Amino acid sequence: MAEASFLLLALGFSLCGMAWLSLSLPVHFQQAIGAAALSPRATTALRALGGGALLASLLACLLADHPSMAGLVWLMLLTASALLIAFALAWRPRWLGWFARWLR
Repeated sequence: MAEASFLLLALGFSLCGMAWLSLSLPVHFQQAIGAAALSPRATTALRALGGGALLASLLACLLADHPSMAGLVWLMLLTASALLIAFALAWRPRWLGWFARWLR
């Protein structure tokens, strides 16, 4: 049961990480938030949050399984998260706006 909760946590971190990394790009930020431009400080903050969330996702995977399986699961989570965020940006970009509401 603890493994499933760590994997669910890893999925959440992975989704947040991919969302923050995508929102660090000006085009995606404008699609999601509607603001014209990102400051360099906000871009750095979003990239740091995204990288930190992806690292936290890896750590959660390592807590759930042994390292060789955790690496495989983490790569699959990264792929699934990237696809979900890409589809959200293509279909409903405003849904990603709540990931960066604090930047308005």
